[in-house]
Amino acid sequence: MADVAQSGSGTTDLAEAQTTFRRSHGSDLAARGEPFLWGMGGALAFGMTMIVGFVAMVLYFGLTTFWPKPIEVVTLMDGKVIAGEPLRQERYRPTADQLAAENETVRQAIAADLGFATRTLYHLGNYDFYGDDFRWVPDFQAKQTERPAGLVLVERQEWGAFIGHISAITVKGSKIEGDALTPEVLAAAHVEARARRERLHDIENGRIADVNHEMEALRLQARRAVLDYGTGTPGQIAAQAEVDRRTAELQAGYTTLAAEAQIIKAEEAANTVTFREIGGATKVYPLSAIVRYFESNDLGLGGSLAVYGARWWEYLTAEPREANTEGGVAPAIFGTVVMTLVMSLLVAPFGVITALYLREYAKQGRIVSIVRISVNNLAGVPSIVYGVFGLGFFAYILGGSIDALFFPERLPSPTFGTGGLLWSALTLALLTVPVVIVATEEALSAVPRSMREGSLACGASKWQTIRYIVLPRAAPGIMTGLILAMARGAGEVAPLMLVGVVKLAPQLPFDLNWPFAHLERSFMHLGFHIFDVGFQSRNSEAGRPMVFVTTLVLIVIVLLLNVSAIAIRNRLKRRFQGSQF
Repeated sequence: MADVAQSGSGTTDLAEAQTTFRRSHGSDLAARGEPFLWGMGGALAFGMTMIVGFVAMVLYFGLTTFWPKPIEVVTLMDGKVIAGEPLRQERYRPTADQLAAENETVRQAIAADLGFATRTLYHLGNYDFYGDDFRWVPDFQAKQTERPAGLVLVERQEWGAFIGHISAITVKGSKIEGDALTPEVLAAAHVEARARRERLHDIENGRIADVNHEMEALRLQARRAVLDYGTGTPGQIAAQAEVDRRTAELQAGYTTLAAEAQIIKAEEAANTVTFREIGGATKVYPLSAIVRYFESNDLGLGGSLAVYGARWWEYLTAEPREANTEGGVAPAIFGTVVMTLVMSLLVAPFGVITALYLREYAKQGRIVSIVRISVNNLAGVPSIVYGVFGLGFFAYILGGSIDALFFPERLPSPTFGTGGLLWSALTLALLTVPVVIVATEEALSAVPRSMREGSLACGASKWQTIRYIVLPRAAPGIMTGLILAMARGAGEVAPLMLVGVVKLAPQLPFDLNWPFAHLERSFMHLGFHIFDVGFQSRNSEAGRPMVFVTTLVLIVIVLLLNVSAIAIRNRLKRRFQGSQF
């Protein structure tokens, strides 16, 4: 009986132990993985929130920058009057010196608000009047704020915006003011002045620039004759005579164009506009200096949309002005797109050929493993190191050798021996080639071995198998690597600052002068434009809106380039449904 009882007791203890184990196992969340799942989901949500927040911020500030804002007239406690666009408000803590200058009521109100006050940032414009075009106005210093009709915001070629009144204009020496200065008269005079300025720009930056380009080419031709034939030789004398004849013809044309430009400048001097700011001070400027003008407080929805569209059109198609803080970014857009496309054309052959050799031809072993490790490590090298290498090797060594061989007449002024579009594209190609190599190797390895063997069994050579079987089916994966390379290369700035990008490019890399493509020229880039406007402009507040707009345009351009590449990749995928990477 004791044994039976003992046996029964053991069975009971075993059952309780199993029940306890099952209960503890059922409540052990770590064993089931829920905490890890929650952590991964939370990390994903956090990352998506940051991305969405960043994109939303860029969209908001980028899309609202060009929307016209109302003009407020603020009467201060000391009797001064200012007029400007309210940009934003913020709470701040006034200093003891600032509070000492205020009355007791203001100090008590600020103390009751835990020492904080509110202030508004106004865009005053009128830099030529005040020496500053932004001002913070604390609420306790504002006696009265209103938005009267009739105030004009003028966007100018120089000195930034003007806010105030257009009191008079002078057309062909005749002054028009008061009731005679109707909106129709002002608009007609402005259209005529803008047309005159465009003619002057065409003469100075177009036709005269072409003449100067030809005269410079003749000067280099004469210098080349000296280097080829020697001074005083018959060949050099004949070449110099031809150069002198052509130079005389070009000089006559230059004189005619210069005289025409002087006539237009004289007409501009006889057509002026008088600005009067809110305090009564006046200044006179050429009428053609006005880019656009409008009465901000009287626009309405239709007028606001018209100004908004005109500003966007100018931004996308015009050249920059006012130290890149106003005007357009057309040269930067052109330079960014061209540089990215040239980089893609350079990086694709290098990356694909290298990956083909490593995957299809090289004998797998220690050396190939070291090469692969080196390629992967290159992807982690800081981009500025590539910039230093590009400047030293491409520009100074390779470019200097090209200048010595093919452009000796230009020396000591470098042609290819300095930063330019070609060296920038090559530098970024080296920067992004590891991405293309890795993606291409993965795409090649994903092609089924049976396809290779079937092709070889049918009598095809190794190269024929790679060309007609492997590469077409690996093309979607190769395009994926190229897309990643384009996305990274388009946004790089640090290496470009050393090998070609400039604040303002006087000439585009492509024009109508032979040989049409001038890859040795410096260029503008949207990424550098963001850096320059955000950190190098005279006023950070003036450049702040352009930073968001340029960021938005750069994101859109990269997106469009990637969408184009993705469309090509998807078309290749549909041709070879068996190649799904």
